[in-house]
Amino acid sequence: MFDVLIIGGGIVGCAIGRCLSQYALKLGLLEKNVEVCQGTTKANSAIVHGGFDCVPGTLKAKLNVRGNAMMAQLSQELGFAYHEVGSLVLAFDAEDIAELNILMERGLKNGVADLQLIDPPAIHALEPRVSREVKKALYCPHSGVLDPFNFTYGMLENAMENGLELFTETEVTGLEKVSEGICVHTTQGDFTTRTLINAAGLGAEAIAAMAKEHDFRLTPTKGVYRLLDKTNGEEIHTVLFQTPTKRGKGVLVAPTYDGSTLVGPTATIADNADDTSVDAASLAMVDRLGRKSVPDLKLQQTIRVFTGVRAKPDTGDFMIYPSRTVPGLVHVGGIESPGLVSSPAIAEYVLDLLLHHGFAYAKKTHFQPKRHPFVRLRDVSLEEKKAMIQKNPRYGNIVCRCETISEGEIVDAIHRLGGARTVDGMKRRVRAGMGRCQGGFCLPRVLAILARECHVDPATIRKEYCGSELITKHLKEQESPHATL
Repeated sequence: MFDVLIIGGGIVGCAIGRCLSQYALKLGLLEKNVEVCQGTTKANSAIVHGGFDCVPGTLKAKLNVRGNAMMAQLSQELGFAYHEVGSLVLAFDAEDIAELNILMERGLKNGVADLQLIDPPAIHALEPRVSREVKKALYCPHSGVLDPFNFTYGMLENAMENGLELFTETEVTGLEKVSEGICVHTTQGDFTTRTLINAAGLGAEAIAAMAKEHDFRLTPTKGVYRLLDKTNGEEIHTVLFQTPTKRGKGVLVAPTYDGSTLVGPTATIADNADDTSVDAASLAMVDRLGRKSVPDLKLQQTIRVFTGVRAKPDTGDFMIYPSRTVPGLVHVGGIESPGLVSSPAIAEYVLDLLLHHGFAYAKKTHFQPKRHPFVRLRDVSLEEKKAMIQKNPRYGNIVCRCETISEGEIVDAIHRLGGARTVDGMKRRVRAGMGRCQGGFCLPRVLAILARECHVDPATIRKEYCGSELITKHLKEQESPHATL
């Protein structure tokens, strides 16, 4: 019997879990995939939006600005990369400039600080590589970029350190009102809870339908991205937006939290929520619009193209409200952009809803707000490296050469709370396989370490989802079998 169960292990579900773990209650999180952070959270622009784009008076506007204000402290508490690099919305003609004025007015109404409309000399002082065709820009110094993966893992780990129980590969198949609260039917059996939070991302509409509610429709919307290799002296320093249209915020060019350059996304309706294919036409659009902002983009330095799928609600706003049909159920649906930056504020908002509806649990006196530190070898001094290697020689064994990731860090990531169980989960936690070769050299070693530390056959280790095993068969049955990828 749980006091609160959360459906969904994306950033929103994990943020809600961390927020509620401050209270003395039995708390659980159900995730249908092998690990958390395998849905929309894993493939997005990783932008900390300033809040000037949201329509004043909407939940998006309120929670975007609040989430932005929380980010610096959260990055210190949870140990994820966050850089307040600022953003520019670029205007190329009179129509764009008129839109900038609207964005400026929205930002002021939303309480966004220090917004400025700037002319080309100031634009090029901030970002020299911006097109000379730009006539004006809206500058927001408080926009930024972050590591969306360790933002999520940090929320999850800290929640688990404070008592949250995680259940993976546990897909919800139905809901039933019972005398004790809500019975949640899953592929791993039934769970009973007094309060249920529907933070299922692209699946939030389906969960709501299980409660006989149809207040919003979600359209899976694909966004294609191109990721460029790190370069010396040619980095983009600022998030570069184009003036938004009715279809969305448009293609951006932005620095990543780790020094690469991201270009994208497109916005096309997907056939289904699992459609992460990359098509040539969308990639061509990314390239054309990216070079509109930065003409000298070196697209030949691409190390990866990928697609993210987001849940676009027909209401135009976040859908966060108590169920009318099932007492104790709260829906948190339609969390599209700016959902990433808004997530900690969404968690606060859900808590306020619960408190308003009789949530009567006491706050813990021993809540620990800081995630257990995670050491990154490449970020410490030479003397610290020597001390780490002397204590544990695995830190001296470099597995991923592109990103300088050691065996010690990989083993740590496996044994942390809610730790890595897949190759891609490892990549997102420590960046092994995220560099120039995209795992071409380190993938077999990462897979072998996962199998060894999890005490399983290498043939059972997945790239990511169920059915994505990388090894098809053993070539020879022996104590340490060789395998073919």
